[in-house]
Amino acid sequence: AAVGLPWIPPELREGREEIAWAEEGRLPTLITVDDIRGDLHMHTDATDGEDTLSGMVAAAIARGLDYIAITDHGQRVSMANGLNRTRLLKQWEEIDRFNESLREQARSEGRRSPRLTVLKGIEVDMLEKGGLDLPDEVLEQGDWVVASLHYGQSQPREKITARIIEAIENPHVQVIGHPTGRLINRRPPYDVDMEAVIEAAARTGTFLEINANPKRLDLRPEHARAAINAGVKLCISSDAHNAGGLDVLRYGVDPARRGWATKADIVNTRTWPQIRMLRKRK
Repeated sequence: AAVGLPWIPPELREGREEIAWAEEGRLPTLITVDDIRGDLHMHTDATDGEDTLSGMVAAAIARGLDYIAITDHGQRVSMANGLNRTRLLKQWEEIDRFNESLREQARSEGRRSPRLTVLKGIEVDMLEKGGLDLPDEVLEQGDWVVASLHYGQSQPREKITARIIEAIENPHVQVIGHPTGRLINRRPPYDVDMEAVIEAAARTGTFLEINANPKRLDLRPEHARAAINAGVKLCISSDAHNAGGLDVLRYGVDPARRGWATKADIVNTRTWPQIRMLRKRK
């Protein structure tokens, strides 16, 4: 007030453009945790999670989420008992049954829609030699495909960047999970050209994840800001490995806010039908 400026959210007070934007009345209305409607990255005990599918569903309903995507690991992550084609399709059949039971429950309670929609998802791996660890004819049957890089993280910058861009260009991949692979105080990010990754995501309509796990918080705020400026939509996901892990979603909101993200910049502030229309396919 003393200098004639509107209140500037603390996350924007980093000596960048906030003063000019405040003077011009262009400060963004930053996303809040209450804007998040669903969680699009989580694991069950089918791979390296600790809780069953039903346990994750119950936890999501208890937290008032509208939808979740079950994204267990693909087969390359053998140390996590990753899913091959047969096991994945069997899990997706189970998810179909869950959704039908939730619809039946809604009808019996006189509600027009179920309390939760469970999406058939998978976290596929970007293979060291290129490509993904499950074929397109399987991925096209799912609702939500996260592509992540877990192996070959010491490869040269050009190779890692090419692997990620190849995944981005796959028509069945909706989002790149934890895009730089860092683990805070344990592992630095791999050497990747984030400018090229963001350009490819903008060109193809692929989303980039802000992984809310406190060990990751990946994307970093500066990458989130660059992605938003390029027109890339972001997705805040818990990467939960148990029911309690759903609660970390709020930690992903913080780097999003530091990246100047509004509600419109984050995919999962929308309803699932709205996201379905926003994807690269269907």
